[in-house]
Amino acid sequence: MTIRAVVRGVGHYLPERVVPNAEFESIIETSDEWIRTRSGIERRHVAAEGQTTSDLGLRAARAALDDAGVTAEEIDAIIVATSTADLTFPSVATMIQAGLGRTGGFAFDVQAVCAGFVYALTTANALILAGQARRVLVIGAETFSRLMDWTDRSTCVLFGDGAGALVLEAQEGDGTSQDRGILSTDLNSDGRFKDILYVDGGVSTGTTGHLRMEGKEVFRHAVEKLAETAHAALEKIGLTGGDVDWIVPHQANIRIIEATAKRMQVPMDRVVVTVQDHGNTSAASIPLALSVGKQRGQIKTGDLVVTEAIGGGLAWGAVVLRW
Repeated sequence: MTIRAVVRGVGHYLPERVVPNAEFESIIETSDEWIRTRSGIERRHVAAEGQTTSDLGLRAARAALDDAGVTAEEIDAIIVATSTADLTFPSVATMIQAGLGRTGGFAFDVQAVCAGFVYALTTANALILAGQARRVLVIGAETFSRLMDWTDRSTCVLFGDGAGALVLEAQEGDGTSQDRGILSTDLNSDGRFKDILYVDGGVSTGTTGHLRMEGKEVFRHAVEKLAETAHAALEKIGLTGGDVDWIVPHQANIRIIEATAKRMQVPMDRVVVTVQDHGNTSAASIPLALSVGKQRGQIKTGDLVVTEAIGGGLAWGAVVLRW
């Protein structure tokens, strides 16, 4: 008998305000065509004034619980992946725990920027395999619009706000790659590349700061490292790109998504793409795409799914799971 962390339910939430590319034309030197050509993004959602990361995460959590058919009282742990916490502390996860009315179990945040949800999934899987939790609510939630320098056209047009969530549950498997649930994970980081993607604020500066990015360098590392980590995760269970039903990548840039799929030898019609509608929602992008992929009827029970992401740090990784 092998214990697997199986997806029981999935859900997401997007703020009501939708910002099309054309809206940026009045504030910076850019155009809808320029943004689409370089990123594939057409629109993004932006949180309302006073709407926090925990607000978005709570709505996504409720949607995932409803989809799973379980109550908050049946959740043992809550893990939130975010780089845009409401406050320095306490964690967004404990705020969502309170919002759900859950007074037991435990909750904490994981911070690995755009790779955060992959790190959170891996952590949740480890908790389940270790017997520390039977059901874990894993959430990616971000309000990246609050980190934008609205005079920097190379970054402010790329990001959006949103949240997605999964309910993972311990179930028995046969110990083969045909089991449902998380089959393998691969995590990596290299702090030498801090300066190509970071926020220039924090406790040391006394400011929130703005996101700073060297786009060409991030692109180069992303294409190389995302394909490598996905292959590494697949190799751990004796599978290849040809076995994959769906790649659900971090939704940062359509050119990165296409280049990574090509390196994995997976056609684009087997890649879930939402970047055109959401922009880059950092740690929220993968759970958002998983939820939308299920809603669209793309991801079905038994499908082999690979998620992969890279973010500031640099931090990157992949998770292979059977839906």
